[in-house]
Amino acid sequence: MSGKHLTIIGAGLAGALLATLLARRGWQVDVYEKRGDLRELGYERGRSINLALAERGRHALRQANADDAVMAQTVMMRGRMVHFADGHLDLQRYGRDDSEVIWSVHRGELNEVLLNIAEQAGARIHFHHRLDSVDFDNRIARFGDDRNDEVREIRFQSLVGADGAGSSLRQAMAKVVELGERSDFLGHSYKELEIPPGPDGGFRIEPNALHIWPRGRYMCIALPNSEGTFTVTLFLPNHALPNHALPNHASPMQAAAPAVPGFDTITTGAEARAFFDRDFPDASRLIPELEHDFENNPTGLLGTLYLDRWHLDRRAVLIGDAAHAMVPFHGQGMNCAFEDCVSLAQHLSRTDDRAEAFAGFQAERLPNARAIQHMALENYLEMRDRVDDDDYLLQRELEHLLAARHPTRFVPRYAMVTFRHMPYALALERGDLQRELLVELTRGRESLDGLDWDLVDAAVVARLSPLPPED
Repeated sequence: MSGKHLTIIGAGLAGALLATLLARRGWQVDVYEKRGDLRELGYERGRSINLALAERGRHALRQANADDAVMAQTVMMRGRMVHFADGHLDLQRYGRDDSEVIWSVHRGELNEVLLNIAEQAGARIHFHHRLDSVDFDNRIARFGDDRNDEVREIRFQSLVGADGAGSSLRQAMAKVVELGERSDFLGHSYKELEIPPGPDGGFRIEPNALHIWPRGRYMCIALPNSEGTFTVTLFLPNHALPNHALPNHASPMQAAAPAVPGFDTITTGAEARAFFDRDFPDASRLIPELEHDFENNPTGLLGTLYLDRWHLDRRAVLIGDAAHAMVPFHGQGMNCAFEDCVSLAQHLSRTDDRAEAFAGFQAERLPNARAIQHMALENYLEMRDRVDDDDYLLQRELEHLLAARHPTRFVPRYAMVTFRHMPYALALERGDLQRELLVELTRGRESLDGLDWDLVDAAVVARLSPLPPED
């Protein structure tokens, strides 16, 4: 083996994109995937929350000449369509207008597009190769095939782990170097359901929105797919909670229930249907296969993976969920992984010393991964508990006004994360400062009437320096 060669473990979204970026830079790239080719086998339903593609992800796709092909599979989402407990709806826009939106995309369809583009760029993809062990001293990776007992040994120069939260490469690395690995599980899990198309093949509810049914300690969301369906995801505690754990704004119907439901108390399709009829009635009538999907789709876990170290000198490095899995509530897991791919490709292009490149990649990306992991957890509480709160809605109203009055100083945190390329760590820091300001300016108010705008403007200028221009 000679020249610039890299071995990638995992042909999912990050593995396929990184393979494309490196192949286009003249690298020889081999990708090993434990599963079969999903383009032939189809994508397994029930195991993946739909993905929200944001500007960060599109920026990475453009560099791989993949944006046009991917965007053909997406549906625009202008904002959150909140389904309140009393039945009324409210569209809470993500940005100023249709120039600031996110895009719903099905994981399987996206993966197919990226695999095709990776192969067209010259990457070699080997399916049915499950990483079993790694001899780092002799640079040999051993792969097994789930279809038989065949074992194959592959020599490598460097390994990249793009094999997800349960990364086999990470497990192999942990045997020879301390990674500082720890996992924090949320105490909530999810179940995937589906709203089918209407009789005419079209969408049965507003297609250009992420629908959310917030109910305090639990919620339901629905994201559109290009074929007219919606992927519905129910988030519940793993264990039911007593009524005293309900927030103050819980509806009378919720307060009358014996407990906040959990996956330990809703176990059958019939119980799930009764629960939906009670708490999500407008969604329930749109999900004809609810009982079947609830009983047959797996219950997914939600957690955050933290590592203090992502690389083993020049021999191996981790990216995406293998390095920093996060809960899905900011829609940034994929976008963050795509940024990893761009960053790693850039560091490898700057130096022939792979240990230096891997260390530089970790130094750049680890603080930003920690920041978006934190914001993703915060966003769950916001989506679940706050989107129907009066104080939250008043702060959002002021936030949009300040963004219009001070566009170089005050950018909503969601916009910094979703529509810009600034480091996640900077978005977290600025977002915290801005939230403090919003809380102070709206404290004790029921509306913005009578607000002293001269004092407000002075506070913004005094406490928020101009943001650096976008690269």
